Amino acid sequence: MNAIQLSRHGGPEQLEWRAVPTQKPGEGEVLVRTTAVGVNFMDIGVRTGQLWRDEPLPLIPGVEGVGEVIALGAGVHSLALGERVAWVYAQGSYAEQVCVPADSLVSVPATIQDEIAAGLMMQGVTAHHFATRFYAVKPGDVALVHAAAGGVGLLLTQMIKLRGGRVIARVSSADKESVVRAAGADEVIVSSDGRFLDEVMRLTMGEGVHVVYDGSGAATFQDSMGSLRRHGVLAYYGPVLGSPPPINIAALPRSILIGFPKFSDHIITREMLLSCARELFDWVSSGRLKITIGQRYPLSEAARAHIDLESRRSTGKLLLIP
Repeated sequence: MNAIQLSRHGGPEQLEWRAVPTQKPGEGEVLVRTTAVGVNFMDIGVRTGQLWRDEPLPLIPGVEGVGEVIALGAGVHSLALGERVAWVYAQGSYAEQVCVPADSLVSVPATIQDEIAAGLMMQGVTAHHFATRFYAVKPGDVALVHAAAGGVGLLLTQMIKLRGGRVIARVSSADKESVVRAAGADEVIVSSDGRFLDEVMRLTMGEGVHVVYDGSGAATFQDSMGSLRRHGVLAYYGPVLGSPPPINIAALPRSILIGFPKFSDHIITREMLLSCARELFDWVSSGRLKITIGQRYPLSEAARAHIDLESRRSTGKLLLIP
């Protein structure tokens, strides 16, 4: 089979299309023929050496995808050959075939197309965690969503609206405004320099927002803190884009709370994974949640997808198609 292989850390040019040995599923695993693979900022961190530091090279990056079960390992009775499945985290997903623990897979309903399922798993679970558990949005809450035109941002905006919240969306360029308004954003701030506090305060009559979801890196951190009202919550994610400066806890203003939500804490058991996936699939099937596929690339052109994601030129979810 063929896969994207990373032999040294560095730029997108290090992602090479190569023939690799076909895998065989071990006990409790299944072999899946991939039909669509998600591209995430996590993958950039792996490529640059920020993540998976203990993993020996060469390695196959990627963690998210959808496909068809083509072989069952010993002890697997919950899945069948030919079944369509999706996964949120399985190392080595940038490949035509991947072995995945059976307990990490969810069955894809007939109403959900493969590309939609691939676009929903990592970013859908992440947004679901943000809006339902890390800070459970309530009717009337005001949320500031950074990078609102990205895959997480578009899903998060819709989920906040489903829960009765108001969304102030920040995007880096004016050409992204229409896509976030289509997702339900109430107001849009166009800012690429990390300065947006004055506009947030104007839009909230000086009160600030209840929650900020900030995955844009260190440049936005100070204005994100400043945008919060008393007892507001800052959900900071996306370490690949840079860590915030050191924080003096005693100097935090207005009794605000700052945390780093990890998607793995949202699905710590298989039952939690299945429950989350079921709700996401139900929202999509009923038309309440829409997945925006921003761009599709041949799997062999993963480097081009990384370039587009890093440049912030993209909107929605980027997919690799074997």
